[in-house]
Amino acid sequence: MKPLADRFDHIVLTVADIDATVQFYARVLGFEKEEFPGSDGKPRYALRFGNSKINLQTLATDTANKAQVPTLGSADFCMVASAPLDQIVAHLRAEQVAIIGPVGRRGAMGQMSSVYFRDPDRNLVEVSEYL
Repeated sequence: MKPLADRFDHIVLTVADIDATVQFYARVLGFEKEEFPGSDGKPRYALRFGNSKINLQTLATDTANKAQVPTLGSADFCMVASAPLDQIVAHLRAEQVAIIGPVGRRGAMGQMSSVYFRDPDRNLVEVSEYL
């Protein structure tokens, strides 16, 4: 069977503090905050980058469509770099973000070089450049 989907649109992160998360991702990766109405009419927030976004929720966010057991620090995800990885590493170091890497990895489209770091909720964030 041919796959019935071809890419991710967004992921959802459960975070302790939406403002702290927005500030971190804006400072460290240049992501932009987006506000949108939730299904209950209350404001929801996301981080926008490229053609993707990360929707943010807290443990207290009340929505019908939620993970079975939303947990802080349980995410591990990879994003493809929009700048050379050496520039990203230099920026992360300048922002005093502890990193692991660069290390060689295999992504969905082949060999890549990746750098890892943790966000305020201890999620593992990977930024990669295809070789």
